[in-house]
Amino acid sequence: MTDAQTRDLQVTQRTATTPWCGVVAVEVSAPQPLGPVLVVHHKPSWPYGYEYERERQAVAAARLVEEITADRNLHVVLLGDFDAAPDSESVRFWTGRQSLGGMSVCYQDAWDSVSSDECGHTFSPRNPLVRQGDMPLENGRRIDYVMVRCGDHGPSLRVAACRRVFTGPVGGIQASDHYGVVADLALPPHTPGRWAEARGITAAEHNGGGRAGRPVRDEEVIGSGTVTPSRHRLGRPAC
Repeated sequence: MTDAQTRDLQVTQRTATTPWCGVVAVEVSAPQPLGPVLVVHHKPSWPYGYEYERERQAVAAARLVEEITADRNLHVVLLGDFDAAPDSESVRFWTGRQSLGGMSVCYQDAWDSVSSDECGHTFSPRNPLVRQGDMPLENGRRIDYVMVRCGDHGPSLRVAACRRVFTGPVGGIQASDHYGVVADLALPPHTPGRWAEARGITAAEHNGGGRAGRPVRDEEVIGSGTVTPSRHRLGRPAC
């Protein structure tokens, strides 16, 4: 870890009730061919009716990333408990579906990028800690994410896998009132924005992320964290 920067995300008077909201950006000096990675943990305000604050907090966090990356060639992995479902304005902003505050960005939602017919709720009434907690009427939402920043030609890293974890108790103990989500990220078959070399990359390589029939090497998988799904993929249920 070579550098760390923070913002407190106190954007309105109402955020005084959620003093722990903030964003932390840590630069990780990973070995080549991966190179440096900026890992950003984003935690906006949690109350149901605070979407206005979450919108402004998303913009503030995105501006921090843009300041740090500037013209540098960095992979950016964004993750955290966003306290907002995929169809909310703040998450739509992160995933490039709309602009906010005169700004637009695009991050690929790891859960949404892999095939799944589950809603992937990470804050679920099936979790006994949710029913026992201070939101006993919660219906279930996907509010925890891992995302990869996109350049002009899409994300700089490929989502090799994504799954929920800690969905059940271990030894009678439930880990958290949130389920975790793990995303495995790998280098793409070739650099986005450039054509593949004339050796000829097959469709199988593009879809599988490597030479046909070859599993992704351990050194190509670069990280994991917590996440959740979306609802616009064909065949998925309404979540």
